[in-house]
Amino acid sequence: MSKDKLSIEDIFEDDDLGILKETSKQSNVKSTDQRLIESFEEINAFVDEKEREPEQGNGISEMRLYLRLKGFRENDKKKFALKDVDRHNLLFEPKKVESVADILEDDDFGLLADDEEGTSIFDFKHTPKDKKETDFVAQRKAMSDAVFEKYDKQFKKVHQEIKLGLRSLKSFKNAEKNLKEGKYYILDGVLLFLEVGDISEAVRELGDRVRKDVRTRTVFDNGTYSNMLYRSLAKQLYNNGKVVTDLEKDSEKELFTNVEQLEEDDKESGWIYVLKSKSTHPEISKLNNLYKIGFSTVPVQKRVINARNEATYLNAEVEVVATFKCVNVNTQKFENLIHRFFSQAQLQIDIYDKNKNRITPREWFVVPYPIIERAIGLFNTGEIINYHYDFQNEKITKND
Repeated sequence: MSKDKLSIEDIFEDDDLGILKETSKQSNVKSTDQRLIESFEEINAFVDEKEREPEQGNGISEMRLYLRLKGFRENDKKKFALKDVDRHNLLFEPKKVESVADILEDDDFGLLADDEEGTSIFDFKHTPKDKKETDFVAQRKAMSDAVFEKYDKQFKKVHQEIKLGLRSLKSFKNAEKNLKEGKYYILDGVLLFLEVGDISEAVRELGDRVRKDVRTRTVFDNGTYSNMLYRSLAKQLYNNGKVVTDLEKDSEKELFTNVEQLEEDDKESGWIYVLKSKSTHPEISKLNNLYKIGFSTVPVQKRVINARNEATYLNAEVEVVATFKCVNVNTQKFENLIHRFFSQAQLQIDIYDKNKNRITPREWFVVPYPIIERAIGLFNTGEIINYHYDFQNEKITKND
């Protein structure tokens, strides 16, 4: 029996199992989101195994996870990106009822209101009646790029100020005191701006009752806005929100002085110093880039003469690595600002003094010395407000 000769096309056409199909090679290059998720999954795995969060003082590996989690919690963008994989609810704090005021503030139906008429519970005084104004849930609407542009610039500026520690995040309490026009808040990891929302003279009828309330204009940093009621916004912030504190106006300007142009009236403030510990404690001695950054109004060698007996110096002798003379500087703010700059690299450890009192030193950081030197230089010129410290990659990076 003769056989027909098959062409190449016939062979490929008859490949029912797809054996001859070309398969493209998958890229092994990981995206930024993948690396972020994998980094967070290491923390999830730790919690899976230990049934607790990573803590300070339990070895360098756990300390790195502790600092990483702390960094995620302080970075709103990363918190929001990781929300779907946060199976242990590590990133967002649940609302806590801490006072009677919290309960009264959440009393939408007036069930806890004073009853001056002494009516019976069977009178159902608070049964909802027909409302003069139809309630509705205000949906967020997208803003045009042209309209959002002015808000976007300010949102980016506020994010930067939060990273630098010029603003901080506080728990949301007492709406009428803390929810104000022109202020910034964090809701479910998203930064928002309350543009309109003054309830000082605004009222809204709710059945038989009248209460202070008003429609707001609330702008979110994802390019949307809402006209939700003031008290609806307050309720959401109680559940999962934060207050963004005001900027410490001009505080950074007070810190920076042109030290090259000194005048007769200029006053020497003291010295910024960088120290390295000589401790033989295993958890300390193995940290090669552990440095103390502090300020002294007296010569540094005199300041550290009793280091071995002071918990702030880890109860050990220290090596003076460098000192920097400061002129006309608000020393407390200078020190606070540089500590906030390196906050993600702060050493978390408890030391006990000779009286067995526990002390937690706050001036020790795991940072390579050249980076510390550069940071102090940026502080002196005032350029530090344009940079942040990338703890994961151990480098100072210019802000976007």
